[in-house]
Amino acid sequence: MDRFDQLRILTAIVEGGSLSEAARKLNITPSAVSKQLSQLEDRLGVRLFNRTTRKLSLTDEGGVFYERARAILADLAEAEESLASQSGQPRGRLVVDAPVAFGRYCVAPVLGEFLRANPEVHLDLRLNDRLIDPIEEGVDLVIRIGQMKDSALIGRRLSKSRRLVVASPDYLKKKGRPKTPEDLKAHACLLHSLRRPQSEWQFMKEGGGVESLSLAGAFESVDIEVIRVLAIDGLGLAQLPVWLVARDLESGALEEVLSGHLSPDPDIFTLYPSARHLSPKVRSFVDFLVERFGGERAWWATKL
Repeated sequence: MDRFDQLRILTAIVEGGSLSEAARKLNITPSAVSKQLSQLEDRLGVRLFNRTTRKLSLTDEGGVFYERARAILADLAEAEESLASQSGQPRGRLVVDAPVAFGRYCVAPVLGEFLRANPEVHLDLRLNDRLIDPIEEGVDLVIRIGQMKDSALIGRRLSKSRRLVVASPDYLKKKGRPKTPEDLKAHACLLHSLRRPQSEWQFMKEGGGVESLSLAGAFESVDIEVIRVLAIDGLGLAQLPVWLVARDLESGALEEVLSGHLSPDPDIFTLYPSARHLSPKVRSFVDFLVERFGGERAWWATKL
């Protein structure tokens, strides 16, 4: 192994927390990791880690060297991507951050198509619902649902996340079907507490504008997939995105109510740091997202 390989092993040990985790990440044996670490320490003439049977920690010298090693590897990756940019070939590590439910239901099922078309791209898909700073967290591209706000990031709108009010046939049989948004106040409503305010559902007025209804929820959760499960189980009405419940509507597990009363639907969009050069890997993934989810067509129904 060359010196760059030893630097990769060092960073993998630090970031993985153990020799065995570094070996797993690099797809080599733990003994090979241990041997290369020993050779690196012998060449440098310093001990990089304090080792006990239970713990592995960097020495002061090891901490300084790790930071330099990480910077060197980052520069190397940037240099390689720069060459790739000139040839236009997408390659390298691509870190994408997406909302949990949208990532599971919509992004993950189509990733194979992207990866087969771009075999030199190593995709790292991270799912979470919190707002992040892409530059600070080393993320190349963010997918979000909501309102695009002014920022130092480049944004590209994909489509609308259409929201429907749904309930199970069993619930509607027992409690009746609401005919107007105002009727919702007499029903058990399942609230998504990640929305603010979570107790408000909004509907478009006939003459323009938005009507906001404050509802006394029967249940609330930060996890939108939990809301879906409870709606199917007949515990109440829920206002959910069509891409989440499309299969349930087709199977009959859920039914749409208030179909004539539209909600102001949030945007699905991508964000990426404007301070970075748009590399082929990012550009190709943005184009892929536009192709799969762009426009006003019913893309959520393609997997039904």
